[in-house]
Amino acid sequence: MEGTTKIWRDAEAGVAEAGAMLAAGGIVAFPTETVYGLGADARNPVAVERVFAAKGRPSDNPLIVHIADRSGLEQLTLPAPATALRLMDRHWPGPLTLVLAVRPGAVAARVTAGLDTVAVRMPAHGLARRLIAAAGCPIAAPSANRSGRPSPTTAAHVREDLDGRIDGLLDGGPAGVGLESTVVQVDEGGRIHILRPGGVTSSELAACGPLAEPEPAGSAEDETAAAAPRSPGVKYKHYAPSGAMRLVEGAPDAVRARIQQEVDEAARRGARTGVLAFAEHAAHYRADLVLSCGSLSRLEEAASGLYAALRAFDAQGVTAIWAEAAPRSGIGEALMNRLEKASGQPPLRV
Repeated sequence: MEGTTKIWRDAEAGVAEAGAMLAAGGIVAFPTETVYGLGADARNPVAVERVFAAKGRPSDNPLIVHIADRSGLEQLTLPAPATALRLMDRHWPGPLTLVLAVRPGAVAARVTAGLDTVAVRMPAHGLARRLIAAAGCPIAAPSANRSGRPSPTTAAHVREDLDGRIDGLLDGGPAGVGLESTVVQVDEGGRIHILRPGGVTSSELAACGPLAEPEPAGSAEDETAAAAPRSPGVKYKHYAPSGAMRLVEGAPDAVRARIQQEVDEAARRGARTGVLAFAEHAAHYRADLVLSCGSLSRLEEAASGLYAALRAFDAQGVTAIWAEAAPRSGIGEALMNRLEKASGQPPLRV
């Protein structure tokens, strides 16, 4: 399916042409405030299938549908619960996705993975909303990367994975948040279920309604479950560099000592080693490549830099990576979720 990808380096000038490409059944990568998305007309089954094929995405992994404004919601979903409406009022446009009851026939079946719900968000990125408006249709868009790889936060990342596999790419500069949206679903009792942590934190969600208890391992959202997940990003290993990665969690001194021990042992076995550390600790490590995605005092910065750092390990041929765990609060919840998904296993606790 290799072909030519048209790249609009002046993204604003390319919006109309890219919108027409989407309306005609093309697939186009575009920036959002979270990561770059790979868009298709959510109603067009052929276009949606091309997104799955370009990414190598599992067929039971639903897509998020992006809308330009609230007027697009009525065509996609049945009436939303009051708590969901409060969440929209407070966090749309923004990095929040709501899983809502889908209006029958509103989107292609592959978008919902056969479920009776659809995930919807209104991005805060003005260029993304202008593109959706220019296309004149809701846009189904997962992250614009090969499935399982670190998500793209720049147009260059998209080209690394998808050049020649997609029709167009709007280069809108680096993404801001750098992590995918928070995904939630509101139950009949008005409780908010966090299906995937992201740019909107649990404390911000709680201002709109009560939070449900986290679902236990082995539930329908666990990656070992057989059923199609209600949200993207929960069932499969995601966001992973090519090298094996292990996350280490515990007291800072113990974490640094254990990581260095593991790095030294791997180096003796001939591995090319890497460490992903916070800026405050990076100078303490000895490895082939030591990277920092940001500071412990500015976790938003660390979240924004995570995927670029993981891709940098790949670019340098690192085969064994150890990463410091993040605090599990605020945006750190989402950062830890992505680190755990990237490693494919629970943290090593020391």
